Amino acid sequence: MASKVLFYYQRLAYLFDTIKNETLPQRELANRFSVSTRTIRTDISALNDILGDYGAQVDYTKNIGYQLVVTDPIRYATLPITQVIEQVPRTSKERVLALLIAFLTQSNFVKLDDIAGEWFLSRSTLQNDIIEVKKYLDKYNLFLENRPYYGMRLIGEESSIRACLTDILWQRYMTEDLITVNRLCKTILNDIDLEYLEKILQNQLERFELKLSAEGRGYLLYSCAVSIIRITQGHELLEYQVEKINTIVISAVSEISEDISYFLGGVLSDAEFNYLCAQIYSRTIIDSPNQSKSLALINHILSYINNTYHYNLWEDKKLRQDILIHISSMLSRIKYQIRTTNPLLREIKQYYPFAYDITLSALTNTEQYTESKVTEDEISYLAVHIGVALERNYSAGHERYAQILLVSELGNAALRMIESKIKRDFPHIEINRILSYREYEQLANIKEDFVVSTIRLTEKNKQIVKISPFPTPHQLEQLGRLAMIDRTMPYIIEHFFNEKFFFIIEQSMTQKDLLKNVCKKLKQAGYVDVDFYPSVIERESIVSTLLGENIAIPHSVGLLAKKTIVTTILAPQGIVWDKNKIAHVIFLLAISKDEYENAMRIYNLFVNFVKERSTKRLLDSKTFDDFCAIVKDSFGRLP
Repeated sequence: MASKVLFYYQRLAYLFDTIKNETLPQRELANRFSVSTRTIRTDISALNDILGDYGAQVDYTKNIGYQLVVTDPIRYATLPITQVIEQVPRTSKERVLALLIAFLTQSNFVKLDDIAGEWFLSRSTLQNDIIEVKKYLDKYNLFLENRPYYGMRLIGEESSIRACLTDILWQRYMTEDLITVNRLCKTILNDIDLEYLEKILQNQLERFELKLSAEGRGYLLYSCAVSIIRITQGHELLEYQVEKINTIVISAVSEISEDISYFLGGVLSDAEFNYLCAQIYSRTIIDSPNQSKSLALINHILSYINNTYHYNLWEDKKLRQDILIHISSMLSRIKYQIRTTNPLLREIKQYYPFAYDITLSALTNTEQYTESKVTEDEISYLAVHIGVALERNYSAGHERYAQILLVSELGNAALRMIESKIKRDFPHIEINRILSYREYEQLANIKEDFVVSTIRLTEKNKQIVKISPFPTPHQLEQLGRLAMIDRTMPYIIEHFFNEKFFFIIEQSMTQKDLLKNVCKKLKQAGYVDVDFYPSVIERESIVSTLLGENIAIPHSVGLLAKKTIVTTILAPQGIVWDKNKIAHVIFLLAISKDEYENAMRIYNLFVNFVKERSTKRLLDSKTFDDFCAIVKDSFGRLP
C-alpha cells in the first residue's frame, strides 16, 4: 500500500495508481473518482508537488489526457511504493459490485460491520448499497437471508447463482472494462486458463458445425468457466432436466465433457451434462423445434407495429432474418430459464427510446408464444433490430418536407403547368392546398410553411413568394431558398408544444395524481379519450419511462391521441417516479396516428436533452418562451 506520508489523502494514492497505468482525460478521471474536474486539477497539482522530488510529473495533453512522464528513472525508482495500491471500492457502484461478489462466492455469513471496517465506511453507507444489491439479485430470484449476530448470506438456486456470476463478468467484458474483468477473473475464476478453455469449446463447436454468434461464444466461455469453478468448490448441480435437445449438441457436449476433465479431474455428472447442453443449445443458431413459434412471434411483432404505429416492416427481409436468429435462441433461453444480460440495456433505453418502446409494446402479453414474460434484456436486443429497420425503411421520418399553399386565379391548364414545374424542380416541396384569392382572404391564418402565389396578396402569418405563370430564375431561387429551410424544428415546436400545456409544479405530488390530472386536462381539451389515462398507467407499469438525468417521457401503449400534444411539466421539488428515483422534467406524450412519422424526431429531442444533461437548464425556465428557446437551441444540435 502507498505510504500515507507520501500521499496526503487516500484519493491521491488511487489517482496516482490510475494515471500510472493508463492515460485518461480529465472528465473520465472525474467520473471515476466521483468528483468535479476542478478537484481533479487540484489533485494533479498536489501529485506533481510530490512527484517532483522523484523525477516524475503528470502532464496534460489536449484531446488525450493526463499521463505520467518520468524524467529521471533513477530518482523515480526511489519512490517509496512497495506494492500495488489495494483495490478498496471507492464509489457506490464499485461497492455494490464487491458486495455482490462477496455474497455470490461465499457460503458463510457476511457481516456488514466487518466490511465497513475494512473499507473505512459507516455501516449506514453500506446499508444503502445493500438495497441496490438486493434489487440486482432479485432479477435472478436470489435473496439475502439476515440472521442476528451472524450477518447475511445468499439464498437461491445454484443455476441462478451461476447466471448472476456469468452476467457480472460478461457485462464488464462487453463494456471493455478490461481492468475490472481481469480483477474479477482472479476473484471469481481463480485465474482459470481461459485461453485453453476457449480452444476446447471452439474446436468442438467447429467440429460439430454448431454456429454461435461472437457474443454467444464469448458468453459461453464465461458460463463454462463459472461452472467449472463452482463444481470444484463443491457447488455441483444435483438435478437439471432438459428435453428435446438437438442430438448434435449432445454429441458435442460429450466431447467437451471429456476435454474439460483437465479442470475437473473427471467427466461431468448427468445434471451438469444437461446444464451444459442447455447453455449451448440456447445460444446456437440452428433450425429448432421453436421455428414455428419463432415465425408466429415475428408475425405478431410486425403486425402489431404496423397496426399500432403504422410502420410497415413486412417486406424487410433483413429484419426478418436477423430477428428469426435471435428469437429462436431466445425461446430456448426462456424455456430453460437461462437469463441473458445486455450490457448496453441502459444505453439502448436511454438513446433509442422510440425503438425500445415500440418493441416493448409489441412484446406485451405474448406469453402464448414465449411461455413466460420476456425480460428487458431480451427486449433491448430486439429493439436494436427494430430500430435499425425503422431507420432503413423510414429515414424520411427524420425530416419534414416543406408544405406550401398555392394561391392562383389562373385557369386549370396554367395551374397544372405551375404545379408540374414546382414538383419537377423541387421534389421536396409538397403542395398541400390550392386556393383562389377569395378563399385565401377568408383564412384567419395559414397552417402551411409558406405561400406561393401568382397574384399579389396581403401577408398573414406566413411568408409569400410571388411567381409568374412562367417563373423567372430569381423567383425560383426565392422558392428554393425557402424550401431548403429545415421545417422540422419549427413544425414540432408549433404543433407539439402548447403554452396551455406547460406547467411548473411547485407542490408535492405523486406520479399517479400528476398523470391523472394532466390526462384529465387533455381529455377536456379534446386531445385524448377516456382510454388514454389507463393506457399511460399500463405503459408505466411495464417498465419505467424515466430516461435518465431525471427526465421522464410517460405515454400510452400505442398511438391513442386524437391530436398530438406534448405536455411539459417542470417539477423543481421532484416527483417520485421509479421507486427511489426522481423525475424533475416530465414530457407526457400524446401522439396521434396522423403524426407517427414525426414520433422519432420527438424522441430524438428528449434523448438530446439527456445527452446534454439539460435538466437544470430546463428547470430554470420561468415561462413557456424560456422553454421554447431551449428546445430551439437543442434542435439546432440534432443530427
